[in-house]
Amino acid sequence: MFSTLSKILLAAGLMARQATSAPTSSAVEARQDGQRLVFAHYMVGITSGQTAEKWRADVAEAQAAGIDGFALNAGAQDNYNDVQLPLAYEAAASAPGFKVFISFDQAASSWSPDQVAGRVNQFRDSPAQFKINGLPVVSTFEGPNWADNWAQVRAATGGVYLIPDWSSLGPQGVAGRLDIIDGAFNWGAWPNANSDQITTDADRQYQQVLGDKSYMMGVSPYFYTNIHGNGWSKNWYSSSDSLWFDRWKQVLEILPDYVQIITWNDYGESSYINEATPAQIFPGAEIYVNGFNHKAFQFVLPYFISAYKAGTANVPLPAERAVAWYRTTPKNVCSDGGTVWGQGGAQSATLGTQDVVSIIALSNSRRDITVSIGGASSTVSPIDSFGSAYYYEVPFNGRTGPVTVSAGGRSTTGPEITNSCPAAGRVNFNAVAIQV
Repeated sequence: MFSTLSKILLAAGLMARQATSAPTSSAVEARQDGQRLVFAHYMVGITSGQTAEKWRADVAEAQAAGIDGFALNAGAQDNYNDVQLPLAYEAAASAPGFKVFISFDQAASSWSPDQVAGRVNQFRDSPAQFKINGLPVVSTFEGPNWADNWAQVRAATGGVYLIPDWSSLGPQGVAGRLDIIDGAFNWGAWPNANSDQITTDADRQYQQVLGDKSYMMGVSPYFYTNIHGNGWSKNWYSSSDSLWFDRWKQVLEILPDYVQIITWNDYGESSYINEATPAQIFPGAEIYVNGFNHKAFQFVLPYFISAYKAGTANVPLPAERAVAWYRTTPKNVCSDGGTVWGQGGAQSATLGTQDVVSIIALSNSRRDITVSIGGASSTVSPIDSFGSAYYYEVPFNGRTGPVTVSAGGRSTTGPEITNSCPAAGRVNFNAVAIQV
């Protein structure tokens, strides 16, 4: 079950360092007319044995958050694709307006042109297949060395609309291959190594070189991975204290054609925005995933997505809500476990994060919020904002105990912060997210 997943996780991490209006019917096809859609990257490589009910539940959950579809990351070696990909398409087809497309993982597996064409033809007539200009959309995870095969795929399928992730080339490398692609997906959704802020430099470069071709922008809430064994060794944290706020603010600046959230369910890299399914957690990752729910990251999405589609943050607020996220141990409570600050970084991850509770509050007016840690409270004002979204940080300041966040007349208490070293003997750089 996990052989291809482990390759996918490793390959996804390798690419992290390279980063520097709603559908009106189930049959709608996107066009190059300004319609903006949001997809979530879904790891099919962990779905061996997954039921149709689980697929339908995930589709319903994503759609309720305002997400328009899934990008289905699939590896060539997984024989359960024969079961799981049809289940994914069937679940999407049962939810009017929800679309899916395959992201062929070409870093973790070896697809042949015939295999790719076969999958495209298998689903091209599905009502759930995402299409642009009448052509089925396909994407990749990496694969620039596979580029010459797309002519054969197009000939065997009657055409595809290709939006690959070739982030290893960077924007200028992609610029030299515009004759092959219809757009590009930028996997760079996290700050670079040794940086605590992500910039829009790469996004703007992609838009410039693509011209009127489609640009899909990557957005992610978090990144931490620490997986060893079975030939794999990956151990880094990308600065994520304010990432979920920062990147959506940048979406409103860039206004890409499409957004892809990275990810729906990549538990091994802590980028998931749902509640982890225990059976799908990569061995070793359960140490930092179990008990660290990320579903609350979804609760601000209806507003963020609505603002993105409208092209302005001045849209009606669906609901006054908030999400808070934080580590449950101070960064210096014990060993950093060798975790470095971004892939390729040489400095400790402790330099890339602060001991803070991070909060995004959605409110019709600017207001203070209160955070209590172990009964000791702090009332703070926002330090950044756009539209109806306000961002706050509350330092631990040595306090331990349960965390209670109060905003807009609502309060939620989350797991406690403790000065005890986690059982693994190292700091857990993953965060827990709670809804307020």
